[in-house]
Amino acid sequence: MIAKVDYIEGMARGLAVLESFDTERQRLNATIAAQRAGITRAAARRHLLTLAHLGYLESDGSHFWLSAKVLRFSGSYFASARLPRLLQPTLNRLASFTADSFSAAVLDGDEVVIVARSGPSRVMAYGVHLGARLPAHATSTGRVLLAALGKAAFNGWLRGRELPRLTVHTVVEPKAFRSLVEQVRQQDFCAASEEHELGVHALAVPLRDMRGRTVAAMNVVAGSHRSDKGSLARDMLPVLQDAARELRPML
Repeated sequence: MIAKVDYIEGMARGLAVLESFDTERQRLNATIAAQRAGITRAAARRHLLTLAHLGYLESDGSHFWLSAKVLRFSGSYFASARLPRLLQPTLNRLASFTADSFSAAVLDGDEVVIVARSGPSRVMAYGVHLGARLPAHATSTGRVLLAALGKAAFNGWLRGRELPRLTVHTVVEPKAFRSLVEQVRQQDFCAASEEHELGVHALAVPLRDMRGRTVAAMNVVAGSHRSDKGSLARDMLPVLQDAARELRPML
């Protein structure tokens, strides 16, 4: 926990406004930004104007949207962060031997963030790119990372949370979802079929460091040559598990 004297509330509010922009709402006015950031309209307006002045937003006078300058943050992360640099060669190697696509992700709240990926773009699910944020409850990597939280932490994550239905196959009922995560915890991998996007089958395993802590999840997304998650698990689970063991001493 940070000491109250060290907490800069204005910075926190400004970042909350910046995080209000997402794929559902690319353009915001002060009223909507205030609702999404949990601050007053007047405060939201000041933050929007300041961010626009600094070049992180563009505006037509009433609505605001992200500018390319925000990519400085993600670009700096991918260029300097240790985890993506460690994982990328392994993902490249796996993708070179198959027609499938491989990714690594970390958990951030109710989403997973893609920090490394490799493989043919035609195989990737819609919107899957470096830095992409995907719903944790409907993805193989998300369930692996949720299972790694431990039972108490996972119960806290799930309590009071509404799980959006993304396809007809998405598991959204809390009791059923809790059972799925417990199954992942027991078997130490997750196969997810058409829950995030129709026609997409994925398989994920945890990536652990030498102390046994799960630092990320690695998955494979099936190409059109695979028609079900059963064949994906049979063919690719040993490949992912071997790669996870090889990576462990470096994580």
